[in-house]
Amino acid sequence: MTSIDEHKKKIQEHLSEIKNAIEEGIEKKPITIGFNCSACAIQLLELYLHITNKISIGKIIKHDWFKKPHPEQKIPSLTERKLPIDFPRKQEIYELIYTLEEERNILVYGKSDEKQIKKVLEIFLKIKNIFMEMFEYEKFKL
Repeated sequence: MTSIDEHKKKIQEHLSEIKNAIEEGIEKKPITIGFNCSACAIQLLELYLHITNKISIGKIIKHDWFKKPHPEQKIPSLTERKLPIDFPRKQEIYELIYTLEEERNILVYGKSDEKQIKKVLEIFLKIKNIFMEMFEYEKFKL
């Protein structure tokens, strides 16, 4: 079970790892960037859903729930089945996380290039900025 304070600590750790990887050189740290951007995005989502009481504190969100659904898919996406909730900017956030997760797997398990690493960082920054706005609206300090 992850408390609000634990979420904050984890997010700060992920942000620190991302910053350090950037300072060291992104081409040297694709796995670190892929892993931490993905994990931090999920922590931000989970924290937001906890502070807005959309999910219980005991609920854990897993990154692998964010596999982009196929357009012809007849059943709801795994994300929708696991998180049947509504919140502001949900579709925008989910689309960004779907893309982040696709790119994460390339960085973590495949052979990536600088362009892909930059794409992951750009997507993550969009996600982070969205949540910072949403936290501000909720009068929550990260």
